[in-house]
Amino acid sequence: MELNSESTPESNEISSQHVSEQSEWVTQPQDERIQKIKAIADQIQQEISKVVVGQHDSIELLLAAFFTGGHVLIEGLPGIAKTLTAKLLAKTIDVDFSRIQFTPDLMPTDITGTSVFNMKESNFYFRKGPLFSNIILVDEINRAPAKTQAALMEVMEERQLTYDGVTYPMAFPFFIVATQNPVEQEGTYSLPEAQLDRFVFRIKIGYPGLEDEEKILLRFQSDFNGLVQDSVEKVCKANDLSEFLRWIEQVRIEESALKYIAAIVHNTRNNGDIFLGASPRASLAMLRTSKAIAAIRGRDFVIPDDIRAVAVAVLNHRIVLSHEREMEGHTVEEIIEGIIQRIEVPR
Repeated sequence: MELNSESTPESNEISSQHVSEQSEWVTQPQDERIQKIKAIADQIQQEISKVVVGQHDSIELLLAAFFTGGHVLIEGLPGIAKTLTAKLLAKTIDVDFSRIQFTPDLMPTDITGTSVFNMKESNFYFRKGPLFSNIILVDEINRAPAKTQAALMEVMEERQLTYDGVTYPMAFPFFIVATQNPVEQEGTYSLPEAQLDRFVFRIKIGYPGLEDEEKILLRFQSDFNGLVQDSVEKVCKANDLSEFLRWIEQVRIEESALKYIAAIVHNTRNNGDIFLGASPRASLAMLRTSKAIAAIRGRDFVIPDDIRAVAVAVLNHRIVLSHEREMEGHTVEEIIEGIIQRIEVPR
């Protein structure tokens, strides 16, 4: 899909003006608000890096989702610090944290809460469950049955929970980090597409490289109990996050970059390699998180690299490959990368 029509004197003039404006943006001093976001993001990275080796890109994506109010699904094999990374992120923020271990016998009321009879007043009251927190780690989300997973549907999208006809709003911030093992199938339940679509990212974490593996061994050679985790300090508060959300909304994005996002997502719906394309929610997720990535990297404007940095994580759980591509052994990430390569990059 081509983004640019034929060149005209008028379009060349606009293009030159756009390049001039971008040059001015680069030479201007960075906005103090953006600098604060970058400084906090860097501090969080440093605190998590006291324990976790590598995974810089994954942590950056986690922060982009967190700063824009999205939820994240972390996928990877056991033992690669999925749960640990989420717990350490929560330790750097001065807000409430809860962890829910999903199991096959977990009931919806175990996470949402339930009505309890008050003997003294002879009436029922609602006892809130662990979902009523700020940062919620849902460990092994695909181990719970569909009815328990469905209990997350309303709360993830609307930041509220309805029980017995009464709606309970969630406090700010409200951030769900879910983990799952993509290999183990016994005793697991696949997440439906409607629920997957409510995660802004699916972050896939793989094995560390040889150099990082050596750093892990060196770091924990005299710390069998992981006491280094106690050194992770809080970096920001809920008020900071509220400000970050407003500031990131003001990050500038050119119309050409918006068209670039639209072209990528539209291509997933008109592609012979893909059976099910991405929804408009994916476009909005790419818009918000690319703005967050720009701010985390110290800019008050979005460039194509910011969009490409989030595109795969935004789309990899929202599209379904055609049967032919699946049988040929192609991965979702390969198809997405191919789409990104074909779409003309805005200048």
